[in-house]
Amino acid sequence: MIEILRNKNCLITGATGGLGQEIAKHLLNNQCNLFLTSQNQKKLSKLKQILDESNPNGCKISYCSGNLSDLNHIQKIFKVVRKDFDSVDILINCAGLFLSKPISKSTLEDFQKVFDANIRAPFLFCKEFSKDMIRKKWGRIVNIGSSSSYSGFRDGSVYCASKHAMLGLSRSLFNELKEYGVRTYCISPGSIKTKMGKLSKDQDYNTFLEPSEIARYVEFIMSFNDDLISEEIRLNRINLQ
Repeated sequence: MIEILRNKNCLITGATGGLGQEIAKHLLNNQCNLFLTSQNQKKLSKLKQILDESNPNGCKISYCSGNLSDLNHIQKIFKVVRKDFDSVDILINCAGLFLSKPISKSTLEDFQKVFDANIRAPFLFCKEFSKDMIRKKWGRIVNIGSSSSYSGFRDGSVYCASKHAMLGLSRSLFNELKEYGVRTYCISPGSIKTKMGKLSKDQDYNTFLEPSEIARYVEFIMSFNDDLISEEIRLNRINLQ
């Protein structure tokens, strides 16, 4: 267990996804209280049941479903978080939408939907809960980017643009919040063995990164509390061919 994480209140978006679940499990092992959110109420309830089975210390686990492309849903989540927790110490922006479509067939609706989920929602979560961290002079914001935060791929103009925006948001927040003891990280992994990862048709799924390893890395980087900081991390798979 990483002592500095013990008893911290952690909010995870996209908690029922492959990576979100693994991060939730690792934080619970560090005796963190969890607030979980995703679109699917049934999946959230099932995830809570799974986590409760490995929660001998009685950490608090709450959840609220919502569509992060809908401002009303985001406000609902905020209200439930404020009801269940007095503050948020750690924010993990893990939710995201993937779109693979040529720009000639991409619509303004596609663009808006992806940007609402992938960058507007993280911006709003950071804006709301960084206030708690500033007040307490301690906090962690982990924004899950992508290898697409640094490069582009065919038929990926909308998705890649949203992930570049996530990197820009993270870089700015790092410099804006560091004086208050709040550390912002942008973790940009390559393709991951998740349901979303299976949407990629031009890569070998068997070579993708394990979500459990990325979750361990998230846990690791948040543990440093002195001068060492890795604010921008790219995680890639080893290509042996």
